[in-house]
Amino acid sequence: MSLSFNVHIHKLPGNEDISLPQQMSELAAGFDIYAAVTEPTELKPGERALIPAGFAMAMPDTLEAQIRPRSGLAYKHGITALNSPGTIDADYRGEVKVLLINHGKETFRIVRNERIAQMVFQQVPRITLEEVGQLPETVRGTGGFGHTGQV
Repeated sequence: MSLSFNVHIHKLPGNEDISLPQQMSELAAGFDIYAAVTEPTELKPGERALIPAGFAMAMPDTLEAQIRPRSGLAYKHGITALNSPGTIDADYRGEVKVLLINHGKETFRIVRNERIAQMVFQQVPRITLEEVGQLPETVRGTGGFGHTGQV
């Protein structure tokens, strides 16, 4: 049984020509996000920029939206989302923006209505943190950062 949620999308003024997020195939997990830059933006190697997407949204409080890189941009040009995945909380109502960075060797040009990232929705469980005096023991214990093999 698949779950279904309604997410309200509001195209912001001045962005009537920008495509709304969309799935590019029937079973795609993510919705491609389009650049709402007012003029082409160049990202030189090592540079980062906050790219507007031209929309805001409202989703149920049991969801978050994760902003993730597009694999084609990452592979072909070294363009990725810097804080990946970036989280959009259910109570945020501002414009969605994508923090991109150029890890490639060439300047990359972002143009209006170009697909720049993808947005994946995830359910968020409600968690209550409970402070305790001691944690139960496990076989792993405090081992971390490569303790199970060669680094």
